Amino acid sequence: MPKQLPFYAVLIFAAITAFSQDSLTVPGAASNNPVYQIKPKVEIPAFAVVAGWTFYGFAQIGKKEGTPQATVMNLQKSAIPWYDRWAARPYNKSVDKLSYLPFDAAMPYPLIFCAFDKKMRKDYLKLAFLYAEAMAITGALYTSSVHYFSRLRPLVYSSESPMDVRTASNSRNSFFAGHVALVATSTFFMASAYADYHPDSQFKWVMYGIAGAATLTTGYLRSRAGEHNPSDILIGTIVGTASGLLIPRLHQTKLIKNQRLSILPFAGRGQGLALFYKL
Repeated sequence: MPKQLPFYAVLIFAAITAFSQDSLTVPGAASNNPVYQIKPKVEIPAFAVVAGWTFYGFAQIGKKEGTPQATVMNLQKSAIPWYDRWAARPYNKSVDKLSYLPFDAAMPYPLIFCAFDKKMRKDYLKLAFLYAEAMAITGALYTSSVHYFSRLRPLVYSSESPMDVRTASNSRNSFFAGHVALVATSTFFMASAYADYHPDSQFKWVMYGIAGAATLTTGYLRSRAGEHNPSDILIGTIVGTASGLLIPRLHQTKLIKNQRLSILPFAGRGQGLALFYKL
C-alpha cells in the first residue's frame, strides 16, 4: 500500500487547487442549483487533519518489523479463526500482480470520468475535492487498522509460500483489505455522484454494477493471491463502500436544505418529534 502514496499526493494537490479558486461553485447555470454544497471553513481543516493522519499512518506502517522465521515455522492454520481458515492459501505472485489492474484503474476513475461528463465537468474541482475527502477517510481508517492490528496474511501460514514473503513486514498488514476498500471508495463514489447529477438516467445502475463488480473482483483476486482473509475483505468492502456513498450523500444540497428530512410531531401514549429521512 505505501506505493500508493503518490496517488494520495495527487488527491491533496487536487484539493488545494480546488480551494485556490474564488469559489468551489463554478459560475453559471450549475451554480443556481448546485448538486453539492461544501463548507470550506469546516472542511479544509478537517481534510488537512485526516490527510495528515493518513500520511502519518503510512509512515508508521513502514516502520513495522518482519516476523521472525522461527515464529513463522511454528505457525499452524488452526490458529486462523474458523470463518477464515477455509480460504487460507499460499502466495500467488501472478494473481497478486493481477489484482493491481482493477486497483490502478479505479484510482483515477472519478477524476477521468468527471472530466468527460458534460454536467459533472462544470463542478470538476468540487467533485475532485469530495473524492479526495472520501479517499482520505478510507486511507485514515486503513492505516490506523494496519498500524494497530498486525494481523498476519493467510499466505504466512502456508509452507508453500516463499520464506522471504512470509517473514516480510508487509505480511503483517492483513487487516483490513486496503486495495478492496479503496476500489470500493472510488467506484461507489463515482456511481453515487453520477446518480446525483443524472437522477433520471438508467445508466446509473450500470455505474453501480461497475462499482460492485470492480470491488468483488479485487476482493476475489486478493484472496486468491493469499493476501487477505475473507473477513479482511468484507471489512474493506464495507468501509470503502460506506465512504464512497456517504461523502456525496452528506454534501447533497437537497439534504442540507432538509428537503429529504421531515420532522413531524407525534402524539399517542407520549408526545414528541419524529424524524424521517427519504432515501
